Amino acid sequence: MVLASPSPFTAEQLQAHRLTPNEYEQIVRLLDRHPNLNELGMFSVMWSEHCCYKNSKPLLRNFPTTGPKILVGPGENAGVVDFGDGLRVAFKIESHNHPSAVEPYQGAATGVGGILRDIFTMGARPIASLNALRFGPLDNPRNRHIFSGVVAGISGYGNSVGVPTIGGEIYFDETYSGNPLVNAMAIGLMETEEIVVSGAQGVGNPVLYVGSTTGRDGMGGASFASAELTDKSEKDRPAVQVGDPFLEKLLIEACLEAFKTGAVVAAQDMGAAGLTCSTSEMASKGGVGIELDLDIVPAREKGMSAYEFLLSESQERMLFVAHKGREDELIEIFHRWGLQAVVAGRVIAQPLVRILHKGSVVVEVPATTLTEEAPVYARAVLTEPPAYVQEAWNWDVQTLAQPSDWTEVLLKLLDSPTIASKKWAYRQYDCLIQGNSLVLPGAGDAAVIRLQTVTGISRGLAATVDCNSRYVYLDPYEGGKAAVAEAARNLSCVGAEPIAVTDNLNFGSPEKPEVYWQMAEACRGISEACSFLGTPVTGGNVSLYNETHGQPIYPTPVIGMVGILDNLEKHCTLGFKKVGDLVYLLGQAGGTLGASEYLKVIHEMATGRPPRINLTQEQKVQSTCRLGITQDWICSAHDIAEGGLLVALAESAIVGDLGVQVEVSDYAPNLRWDERLFGEAGAQIIVTVSPADQKAWETFLRENLGTDWHYLGVVAPKEHGFRVVDKEDSIISVTIKMLTQSWTSSIPQRMAHLD
Repeated sequence: MVLASPSPFTAEQLQAHRLTPNEYEQIVRLLDRHPNLNELGMFSVMWSEHCCYKNSKPLLRNFPTTGPKILVGPGENAGVVDFGDGLRVAFKIESHNHPSAVEPYQGAATGVGGILRDIFTMGARPIASLNALRFGPLDNPRNRHIFSGVVAGISGYGNSVGVPTIGGEIYFDETYSGNPLVNAMAIGLMETEEIVVSGAQGVGNPVLYVGSTTGRDGMGGASFASAELTDKSEKDRPAVQVGDPFLEKLLIEACLEAFKTGAVVAAQDMGAAGLTCSTSEMASKGGVGIELDLDIVPAREKGMSAYEFLLSESQERMLFVAHKGREDELIEIFHRWGLQAVVAGRVIAQPLVRILHKGSVVVEVPATTLTEEAPVYARAVLTEPPAYVQEAWNWDVQTLAQPSDWTEVLLKLLDSPTIASKKWAYRQYDCLIQGNSLVLPGAGDAAVIRLQTVTGISRGLAATVDCNSRYVYLDPYEGGKAAVAEAARNLSCVGAEPIAVTDNLNFGSPEKPEVYWQMAEACRGISEACSFLGTPVTGGNVSLYNETHGQPIYPTPVIGMVGILDNLEKHCTLGFKKVGDLVYLLGQAGGTLGASEYLKVIHEMATGRPPRINLTQEQKVQSTCRLGITQDWICSAHDIAEGGLLVALAESAIVGDLGVQVEVSDYAPNLRWDERLFGEAGAQIIVTVSPADQKAWETFLRENLGTDWHYLGVVAPKEHGFRVVDKEDSIISVTIKMLTQSWTSSIPQRMAHLD
């Protein structure tokens, strides 16, 4: 269809709204007319990658999303899983990358606030949060500034709102210097009998605006989050929202009280795209329409235009559909908590989003045109790996010279900020508030918290976030599998059964063939691993266009995973526990140096092929670990990840403040020394067992793993130090004090130069 009238918008205006000419033509076809400026703004944010996933939807459809414990999958504000005995857990992860790049404190703080709203919108009380963070090297002043601001923002919001930050991960690499990643995950325990959904229902039902007032902060945040960062991104600072954690705490309590009345039909938080998103998605999901009068919406600034109201992403706001006649009951609750609450609209039969302002209709568009009819780009996937990957796969480890001092190598690896203790960050977080944290940051491979209800039912929940981005860069398919496998392995190391996943897919521009290939291959690996390990994907977030001056970040598909601990007493931590305990490797000995931390830190190379993940082996090793913990055989458990065997052993010694002696003469003798000591592989866990249980334990290992296990040595007194021997030869002999100094001082020393 071609309209006789010319477009009222210039090419520059469309570009400012981040809409292509073809997308504008699609809008015109859907409306059978040109949109007005308000409508154009709404399409701009709703058709952004951040809201409609137009480049990733074809890939996400392949994820497994159902299972016996899945109560709510993708499509709602958060996924919900069944933990048994009436315990239901909501959880989700989302990104706040671009806002954190231009305003680190508020970018990270509002990322925490936004993900918490996704949780309590479902009727769940937030009980924990985690984060997955990526920054450039800390020798750069700007990277130190961003790192410091992000950590302060997470702690400032999370501590104040009263939700413990129980875990996370932090990596450092040059590719994140211009574009840090801030992925926030939240977990909640359902408090309502019915799960609160977001689809509007009931023609004539009132639509309530509740929470904070609307201002001009966060204007166009969704479209800003879907664009590459440039030197001019500082001008987008108004697109970063400003959060108020104390008001959010009031909103949590008011919403949960309101949901328990049964007067709420549907609820949607106003996160990305604000009023635009909440009205259009609620209408579209319910198959009805919503009419909203902006003159009634509480404003914190005078003279706001309809465009500003619709695109504002002011924080701590919600939209409710109430049962007709019960709106006053809900308004009274919110007023009692000191919050705004007004009837700002109604559900209408026509499936439209109709917006009124100053007595006139300023928007009238079918709800589905903003949501379901957004463009979807099924891009062609490269039929072979791009040149950089093929070159990396051809790398030969035999060309690599081996160091002469393995003690120096170990100390240097422990000093690498990616491997080193993250206590500098997590000491700023309140990990204990609410009183249910059992395994704290740094103590175990995953966090563990107590789930408790008023009826006294109690069991454990374990949670982790994981992704080795270098693996994904050098082999997206294996890297995607590895992210899922390591997340499950970390849960298994604390004794929990992995049950479900939420993911945050962080990539560069999907318009670049090699980046889209990375996305497609990573999603294929994630899907395969989730299906095999029985951990369906309940939802998540996609963050694309993570680039600076055309240079993309490493592909970073973060996996957030939760698991069940039926018996709270049967959980495990990573530190060695007692002198004399026996040290074992579960899994096949040895590893590869491709994509390893050793190769990056010691040789300053990011090349080679990362470990290939054997999911059958993963399942066997993890099941063996969980059963060993349940039987009270295993005293400590720690997975082998970045840095390989020796780094894992050193971490367990440092955390346990004990020594260890390891004999490696028959440990993977066919490999080079660097591969044996620092090579990385999946499906490997270091455990310790009491000598009294040795016979039963080794019988159990033979029955479950065959020959895929290895006796390594014994836990020693601290004064004995950390010793690795090859028959009569000493490979490494170093004090626990020196190991601890390297591991704990790495980040504090670098951050001491904070400008």
